[in-house]
Amino acid sequence: MKLIQVKDYQEMSQKAADIVIEKVKTNPQIQLGLATGGTPEGLYDRLIADHKENHTSYEQVKSFNLDEYIGLSSTNPNSYHYYMAHTLFNHIDINQEDTNLPNGTAENIQEECVRYDEMIDKMGGIDLQILGIGQNGHIGFNEPGTSFASKTQVVDLAQSTIEANARYFNSIDEVPTQAVTMGIASIMKSKEIILLVSGVAKSEALKQLIDGDITEEFPASILKNHQNVTIIADQDALSKVHVQRGSASRD
Repeated sequence: MKLIQVKDYQEMSQKAADIVIEKVKTNPQIQLGLATGGTPEGLYDRLIADHKENHTSYEQVKSFNLDEYIGLSSTNPNSYHYYMAHTLFNHIDINQEDTNLPNGTAENIQEECVRYDEMIDKMGGIDLQILGIGQNGHIGFNEPGTSFASKTQVVDLAQSTIEANARYFNSIDEVPTQAVTMGIASIMKSKEIILLVSGVAKSEALKQLIDGDITEEFPASILKNHQNVTIIADQDALSKVHVQRGSASRD
């Protein structure tokens, strides 16, 4: 794993945007794996700004999101379909039919899981996957205890995840308790992964990722087995990690 140390959330977002923009320019048909939540919002803001100012085109890009809540329609403001449309897709020139998310309202949710994995494989896989990390080490919605061999699946959300996501809802009672998520094996098929980590709240998780063992009780630890992972982390997130503070990166 390569570790890029940055000052704060703003610099983390800009560094990630610089990498994504360069890869889109180099490979206009790149297939991006995208994440939701608070962490990637700054990245998406910068991709939009660059698109408007420098006209970087996403017309040939295909995207695949990690997850979606079960039971929320695509028009629900708390769904990830809605999040992606309003946070990124509506502001760049990506073709809407080339944006893909799991369908959390599918009649047969198990068939939807199989369909989503098969679709990604059929299209050639994800070239660059953007990830965040949960305080309990989850990636996507793969909670502690998830098998490293898991494919796209239905998951029960941990109470800590429900509580963390409650800020997006009117009350914690409105937060869905299940989601469809790319499995850990599905994520690990990505050719390259960028993990974004910001804030003191993520410092213990980052410490465990970097210094801890590879274990299914901490799902993100599997990233140590991937051949091309870059962590971009700010000073607050790195506050519990013993790294040489003067260096820009650590392999």
